[in-house]
Amino acid sequence: MKKLINSPEEVVREALEGIALAHPGHVRVSFDPFFIARKDAPVKGKVALVSGGGSGHEPMHGGFVGMGMLDAACPGHVFTSPTPDQMFEAGKAVSAGAGVLQIVKNYTGDVMNFDLAAEMLKEEGIDVESVLTDDDVAVKDSLYTAGRRGVGLTVLMEKILGAAAEKGMPLADLKKLGDQIRASGRSMGMALTACTVPHAGKPSFELAENEMEVGIGIHGEPGRHRMEVKSADEITAMLMEPVLTDIPFKSGEEIILFVNGMGGTPLIELYIVYRKAVEIAEKHGLKVSRCLVGSYITSLEMAGCSVTALRADSQILGLWDAPVNTPALRWGA
Repeated sequence: MKKLINSPEEVVREALEGIALAHPGHVRVSFDPFFIARKDAPVKGKVALVSGGGSGHEPMHGGFVGMGMLDAACPGHVFTSPTPDQMFEAGKAVSAGAGVLQIVKNYTGDVMNFDLAAEMLKEEGIDVESVLTDDDVAVKDSLYTAGRRGVGLTVLMEKILGAAAEKGMPLADLKKLGDQIRASGRSMGMALTACTVPHAGKPSFELAENEMEVGIGIHGEPGRHRMEVKSADEITAMLMEPVLTDIPFKSGEEIILFVNGMGGTPLIELYIVYRKAVEIAEKHGLKVSRCLVGSYITSLEMAGCSVTALRADSQILGLWDAPVNTPALRWGA
């Protein structure tokens, strides 16, 4: 195992120390318990958005804390859910009286712990709602989930709901919009290599030099098919067709198209995938109105990518375009 770490036990703490030093204008970091909060939180009159999950998916979620996205993010140990007390303390720290909206990826530990934290916050008199992401079309009931996994759509949801909260949308309406986004987006991923969790010290699965895995999860879970490596265009078609036919998307609709790197994939390769993804979307009669290309929800050093398509109306597009200023995503601000 070759990694730029000091010890597996200190990976998350030392990364948080680095985040605090690198982004003092955006965030403040709590070390007991671990969470990252927007520097100016609580923001008066605004619903607070809180998310989180296991570390190893950076920049998600901590990189998306700041104006126009999250108010707080809770990092667990690598590929391990954060604890209810992290979520509770983060929610209390950023609550400004307008309620807290939790954005939760559909993994058993995350769902259970966010539910417990919500009950704890309600006992403190704080209104709480939750929105789930379960956009992965590859598999159901995997090692980490009951139902489909929450993956790339989470990034788009945090941006769009973050913009809506920034504009003063109340908690009930944010919950409704989040459920709309959940129903309107789908994702699928693939891997050319596995990843290695520091504590494990070995790859999460084995791939031969000429093999790839289609339908992987963001915790290094194997996917639905293992096969010989194909060309970028063939791989993109394998990802896009299930994504576009699952809802299904209808000709004439506008979409936000997100091509995401899994951590070890160069941007030049992601753009090759994106060009084919646009071609496939247009063949389905879809208009790609907005895009995001880059490594935003990763699986440590895994080489591979995922694609996400989100049906977008004028409200969604307007919220996507709204200013955002976080360590990992910023425009218009």
